[in-house]
Amino acid sequence: MVKDLSRSIAIPSGVDVDLGDAITVKGPLGEVRRRMGYPGIYIRKEDSALVVGSKVDRKRQRAMVGTLAAHLANMIKGVTEGFEYKMKVVYSHFPIQLKASRDEMVISNFLGERKPRTAKILEDVKVDILKDEVILKGIDKEKVGQTMANIEQATKVRKFDIRIFQDGIYLVDKR
Repeated sequence: MVKDLSRSIAIPSGVDVDLGDAITVKGPLGEVRRRMGYPGIYIRKEDSALVVGSKVDRKRQRAMVGTLAAHLANMIKGVTEGFEYKMKVVYSHFPIQLKASRDEMVISNFLGERKPRTAKILEDVKVDILKDEVILKGIDKEKVGQTMANIEQATKVRKFDIRIFQDGIYLVDKR
């Protein structure tokens, strides 16, 4: 039995996809560019859809077809809708103070520490700090997700029992 090893991703109107040495997706919110490919896998543009497929029926090729199709779908979603992650600031004893510059977030007074902690903010990710909420927005899912992970890791509790000291900044919603 031969399975169909191709996936099709619809390209909405207003989105332009260029298949060069790197795949560029342009839309109303901006442009995302990424180099991707895998031996034995093709990416073609047919009418108003992208087709990712393989001529070889092996387990690794099937997995990579799905992975590349998911990456392309995320790129298209990013330039049309964007990605938004909401994080909650949680503290019990010492109020956490946040300041965001262009490329890093400074977390002061975390667990009463004198030295502030920092988290790297990747390019093209917009950070909004509300009273007890941090909102991350961007068109590249990987950059928004990595920035969220950097913030979570910067507020990781060390040398205390995490069952008692549950302070930190945690992800609560993804869109």
